[in-house]
Amino acid sequence: MSRTKNTPTVPSASSALNNFKMEVATELGISNYDQIDKGQLSSRENGYVGGNMTRKMVAFAEQALANGQTANVGNASNTIKKQQY
Repeated sequence: MSRTKNTPTVPSASSALNNFKMEVATELGISNYDQIDKGQLSSRENGYVGGNMTRKMVAFAEQALANGQTANVGNASNTIKKQQY
């Protein structure tokens, strides 16, 4: 059982993030990731999923910035700042 509760910055994105996690796990060859006891996976395997999710989200933000979509990226950073206080 997890000792921390990682909650999404934007709660309405929870379902999309979960789907994204399953897609990344499948790409990495970990089938049925949603049904696997994560305690039975190595830290490396679990880390690959989270690391690849982060890599893809950063690439998405970089692409948005490169295409001049700074408003979308800026709105996301404002949401994070507001919820930290």
